Amino acid sequence: MTNEPNAEDPHAYDFRAIQAKWQARWEQMGLFTVDPDDRRPRKYILEMFPYPSGDLHMGHAENWALGDFVARYWRQQGFNVLHPIGWDSFGLPAENAAIKRGVDPREWTYANIEQQKESFKRYAPSFDWTTEIHTSDPEYYKWNQWLFLKMYEKGLAYRKDSWVNWDPVDQTVLANEQVLPDGTSDRSGAVVVKKKLTQWYFKITDYADRLLDDLNQLEGRWPAKVLAMQRNWIGRSVGADVDFVIEGRSEPITVFTTRPDTIFGVTFLVVAPDSDLATELVADAGVDDATRRAFDEYLVQTQATSEIDRQNADRPKTGVFTGRYALHPITGERMPIWAADYVLADYGHGAVMAVPAHDQRDLDFARVFDLPIRVVVDTNAPVTGAIPVIPEGASIDDLDLPPLDPKSTGVALAGQGRMINSGPLDGMSKQHAIQAAIELLEERGAGRAAKTYRLRDWLISRQRFWGTPIPIIHGADGTEYPVPEDELPVLLPNSAGLDLKPKGTSPLGGATEWVTVPNPVDGSPARRDADTMDTFVDSSWYFLRFLSPRDDTQAFDPERARMWAPVDQYVGGVEHAILHLLYARFVTKVLFDLGYVDFTEPFSALLNQGMVLSGGSKMSKSKGGVSLGDELDAHGVDAIRLVMGFAGPPEDDINWEDVSPAASVRFLARAYRLAVDVRSAPDVVWAEGDRALRQVTHRFLQDAPGLMESFKFNVVIARLMDLVNVTRKAVDQGPGPADPAVREAVETVALGLSVFAPYTGEEMWAKLGYEASVATYGWRKPDPTLLVQDSVTAVVQVNGKVRDSFEVAPGIEAGELERLARDSHAVRRYIGEREIVKVIVRAPKLVNIAIKP
Repeated sequence: MTNEPNAEDPHAYDFRAIQAKWQARWEQMGLFTVDPDDRRPRKYILEMFPYPSGDLHMGHAENWALGDFVARYWRQQGFNVLHPIGWDSFGLPAENAAIKRGVDPREWTYANIEQQKESFKRYAPSFDWTTEIHTSDPEYYKWNQWLFLKMYEKGLAYRKDSWVNWDPVDQTVLANEQVLPDGTSDRSGAVVVKKKLTQWYFKITDYADRLLDDLNQLEGRWPAKVLAMQRNWIGRSVGADVDFVIEGRSEPITVFTTRPDTIFGVTFLVVAPDSDLATELVADAGVDDATRRAFDEYLVQTQATSEIDRQNADRPKTGVFTGRYALHPITGERMPIWAADYVLADYGHGAVMAVPAHDQRDLDFARVFDLPIRVVVDTNAPVTGAIPVIPEGASIDDLDLPPLDPKSTGVALAGQGRMINSGPLDGMSKQHAIQAAIELLEERGAGRAAKTYRLRDWLISRQRFWGTPIPIIHGADGTEYPVPEDELPVLLPNSAGLDLKPKGTSPLGGATEWVTVPNPVDGSPARRDADTMDTFVDSSWYFLRFLSPRDDTQAFDPERARMWAPVDQYVGGVEHAILHLLYARFVTKVLFDLGYVDFTEPFSALLNQGMVLSGGSKMSKSKGGVSLGDELDAHGVDAIRLVMGFAGPPEDDINWEDVSPAASVRFLARAYRLAVDVRSAPDVVWAEGDRALRQVTHRFLQDAPGLMESFKFNVVIARLMDLVNVTRKAVDQGPGPADPAVREAVETVALGLSVFAPYTGEEMWAKLGYEASVATYGWRKPDPTLLVQDSVTAVVQVNGKVRDSFEVAPGIEAGELERLARDSHAVRRYIGEREIVKVIVRAPKLVNIAIKP
């Protein structure tokens, strides 16, 4: 009897017919719709929701396969599982595509959603389709606006003029998190430049400490790499704010430093050229025209340089003198103020105190412009109390110690040591000197302990059409008026007649009838805010909307949130480790503070999947690669899902050339044929079946849950393959297809496949005589009596090479095992007359005999 598909065999494995049959039946059955009255324990499983950019691709195939494995597994374990689906349907790709095609973004977006929806249904994820949401629906973005107003009321939404990241291709601002490490836009790929605009921000920095400290709650449940990326992005630094009085200016310059202990080594200040402070300093009447012109030219040069280049430590240092001086807060020394592009406007206060002897960037700058360099840390001095060993008859001057002369060496003294040339701090170690310096500054009224962060406030306004309108009205005098909640949503106008092409200002500004409104206080002419919100606002709370997606009275039902949230298992790509996850964590903490939720982290556990590669490169629509649709047509959904699970650990990349969907088809056909061959009835007494086969089955039932919960999907699939092979051997060479143990094994295969290859698992279950879906059957408990091994294979090695093996009782004593090994005919024949020098016994599985050569 063949186990391969055969077109002439009426029982051949026909994945196309099986898919068509069960896709229709599942839709009629509504298998995965959540019953709110179901009192079983709950699990909320969620994948990062898709953007409707066209049909499904390989990345979708992996992401939703992995998430669905988890959802189906927990249903089998008796949980009431919520597994929702929606579309992140606002954003630049839809708008750019609509512009290119000359259509309304709505038309392009919703057509793509319908296409993706049909593909998803084909791919068989166990979604509750009643939860479906689209973030571009007014019923959804109304609550984005509600969230904005709550932020505004709490003082967390504000508008200010600032230098922002500008994408010259998409003609819109970008948050810091949307600029890649190479200084390009994560959307268009264009080199990002700086531009000064009035923009809306969410004050995420108010939550910086909580966002950082609460990561401790997620240790062991989120990937370590993601936790590290979040910590690095928030970037908390502890030190002091130091106030420097400026000649001719009433307000001091405040500088943050992590090394207040080096305060006596400050010889000049440096300000960011593109900061408001720098512009103000050179605008002073005491600054000559030549200095102003030099500054203006340098500012233009700075604005054309990416932040990544500005922070490159190896880049030659450039700068201009501002014509202004500051006074040292302790000594009163007069120090020049320079503008240099290695200082960034949005870090700290946009200014640094330069300690060139002990900071390499400051040293490089000082050597270029011949500025003073003062050593205040003796890095040759012992810190812990130990002293250098001086040979008899020599002095410390005879020791080969590095020189304390960074001006000559060009190398800053960044190591530990003792303070020198620092007045009351002399002789102190760094740790003690930091605290003493802060106390000294506080006594002088010139500084205080402080913290700063790499994290910047979240820039949420965008100069594009396809997004959530910001619910603010601007009076003629600049007063801001929040749109009342009962007037939400502020609907997007029709795009007809609007120029949607990127041009640096929002297209909504051209919708005259829409943008012009009466002042809500006195009825005078006023204007709506014409910017739209960053789409990361949409995805920062969508997991809550899934809990009550049709509720038109509130963003989400707090009672449902208490029942279901936070998300138990979140699945998605590591590319969202900073932007999306950080914003969702921030919004969750705000909602907690407002009393809407009773938890502070949105996603209890996180699973990151790798990428699907072709020829070593990531597949995408723009770069091409293997077509998911073609692979599904050729091999079937179940084979592709099986490949995604079997290729390796979920976090690893999959090289498509290294996997074999055709081999998956052959395995599925072998499994399916077992269901066809079974001859025993569903009500058979399994205990009467072949014990050896039952042991293999029950070991799988015992081990699979632990493997699934540790995401070792590839191991579970391998174990399923082993079970299929053992069962086929029992059918063909053992007790035969009528044996109860064969039915039990085949049913277990169907249960396992229902997680990974649901069409095949479902068809096998039906072939076995069951009417209810295998997806709702539940996982069988293993019989403990079948988990006890009857015997163990003991291996005998001689000088490390295997010479014999035999079956022994699991509890055999070491002495008895050694006797059996010594008496083995094969071992005695090999050893002959040579001397045994050592015997190592690891009962019950191994004996290693060492003999002389």
